[in-house]
Amino acid sequence: MRGTAGGVTTLTLHATGPVDPAEAWDRYANPARWSSWAPQITGVETDALRIAPGVTGRVRGPVGVSLPFVVDEVDDAGRRWHWTVELGPIRLHLLHWVSAGPDGGTTTGLRIRGPLPLVTGYVPAALLALHGLVRRS
Repeated sequence: MRGTAGGVTTLTLHATGPVDPAEAWDRYANPARWSSWAPQITGVETDALRIAPGVTGRVRGPVGVSLPFVVDEVDDAGRRWHWTVELGPIRLHLLHWVSAGPDGGTTTGLRIRGPLPLVTGYVPAALLALHGLVRRS
């Protein structure tokens, strides 16, 4: 799904894999685990052990990139969360969710909203991360 208005686009991605939904959710909910399944994340700096509304920090990426983030919303029961990542004056809004897969395992989704070039440039890394999230370690 894709929509564009005024240079801002929204794109939705999905991945399905064999990991249990509770495990996939824990991988999201625990920032210390993000780099274990998202190859574009080399580390996370935050005081929080789990995501919650208002949690802030920095997500580290390749070549020394470090971007501030804030967790906007978390729905533990629904296994959904939304966060905002900043790149200077530019903001990416990311909504993630986890659900039971159609044949077992997990389906995870990501809706990204931000400037068209940044969103489309992020798609390959995001797809790798989503597949890593639902893959058995």
